[in-house]
Amino acid sequence: MAARPPGGGGSSEPDAIEFGIAVLDGRIEDADVSFPATADEIRDALGDREIPYDAKGRSITLDEALEQVPQDRFENETELLDALYPVFDRKRQEGGGFLTSLRDALPF
Repeated sequence: MAARPPGGGGSSEPDAIEFGIAVLDGRIEDADVSFPATADEIRDALGDREIPYDAKGRSITLDEALEQVPQDRFENETELLDALYPVFDRKRQEGGGFLTSLRDALPF
């Protein structure tokens, strides 16, 4: 997931702010995690780093996110990311407040 940052569009600004599984995907590739892997093996390879779950920079630790997933073994990276996506999405929804909920409900 990614969102365009606010601003005047100057060349010094990033094109997008990554969060959620997009950040985790990059960290998995950097750590060279091999699958199948258990949650403990993933924790050992990546450490218990903070992973931003929204464009505002709010984050959750990898350990906390993995604790909210019912499975403990992942056959491949896609399975891991698919399992963690609802955790990041739920955290985003919890932290958004009324205006965010209203904006998300509108079709435009």
